[in-house]
Formats: sequence, C-alpha cells, structure tokens
Amino acid sequence: MQESKVLIAPSLLSSDFSRLAEEISALETAGADILHLDIMDGHYVPNLTFGFVIAQSVAKHTKLPLDAHLMVTNPADYVERLAKLSIRYFSFHPETVFHPHRLIAAIREHGMKAGAALNPGSPLGVLDELLPELDFVLLMSVNPGYSGQNFVPAVKEKVVNLKNKIRDLNLNLLIEVDGGINDKIAPELIKAGADIIVSASYIFNHSDYAAAIRSLRHVQ
Repeated sequence: MQESKVLIAPSLLSSDFSRLAEEISALETAGADILHLDIMDGHYVPNLTFGFVIAQSVAKHTKLPLDAHLMVTNPADYVERLAKLSIRYFSFHPETVFHPHRLIAAIREHGMKAGAALNPGSPLGVLDELLPELDFVLLMSVNPGYSGQNFVPAVKEKVVNLKNKIRDLNLNLLIEVDGGINDKIAPELIKAGADIIVSASYIFNHSDYAAAIRSLRHVQ
C-alpha cells in the first residue's frame, strides 16, 4: 500500500562507521523512517562499500526497516542472506541479471519487497515488463558509486512520468529517489510523486539530523 507520508531513508554510506551504533541511534531519534544500505561490489560500480558483516551489524542495532540497494553484478546471491537479516526492501539493477522476473519472485518469496533500480541514463521503458511484479522503483538521481554528487535535474521529470505510468496501469508501488537530494530538491520530488527520499551527505553533514530530516519532508 502507498504510505501516507513521504518516507526519509538516510543512507549509511555517509555515516561515521567507527560510531555506527551511535549514528543509527541518532537517526532513529531524529525521525528516520528507513535505513538505506548501499551495497557495492567494485565491479558494477567503481567503489567497494560493505557486505553482509556490516549489514548484520546494522540489523542488530535497529528496528527500523532496512533498504538494501544492490549495486552488484550478482544480486541473486544476496537474496537469502539478506532476507535472514530481515531486510524489507531489496532493489537491484535489471541489467545485472538475465532473468529479472525470476529474481523478483525470489525476493518476494523470501519476504522482502522487490525493487528495480534505474540509473539516470536508463529509460523508464526498461521496466515496462517488470512494473506489475515490483513493489517499488528506485530512481537514481546521480550515477551510482559515490556519495556527495550533484543531483541530475532530468530525474524529476522521470518521477512525474513514472507516477503517471503507475496510475495509468492502476498499480500500487512506491517511487524511491536517491542521489544529491537536499532540502531544496526534496519538495520538488515529493510534488512530482516520490514516496521515499534517500539522503546521505545532506543529513550526515548537518549538525542536527532531526532538522535535516524535517527539512527533507518540507516540515519546519
């Protein structure tokens, strides 16, 4: 079902990993709805972040829903192990698998919500055959791999077009947007139809996490 409010998902990619438990606690207190995990393998994207060990540590320190974005060449290999960590959202890039319908089915069979992630240069048409099977779509508003990049403006129109397509097909899935989002961009994305806003640098560079999260919701 569609959520009644926009959900804010801080990405732990920009957190202080030496104080991970403290950072998670601070985000919970600040009003975060979801914790976003950027899992990169150094192959699909030119960066290597973390895998099961860190994801397991995060899961031990929070009751918030966990959102795993798989920027890897073998997302199917992560399904069973991430499901055991009670990951709620699992997104993969369709171009990394030969049989995306099979992977979507496996994700859902393991009790997770299945999502497809699109890079800024990937057209929405890539998802035409997948949308009815998905629970959410993750639209990247930067090219994946690193935190702190600038928002790609064309993605806002992409959100509008995806929202219209969802309505036209009478589907019930969420739109998540990730990359370069701050308090100026977030309200535009929400107006365009975004349901989940992922933010890394903007939140973690802010002296007050709660104020940052409120500003992303456009709440003073």
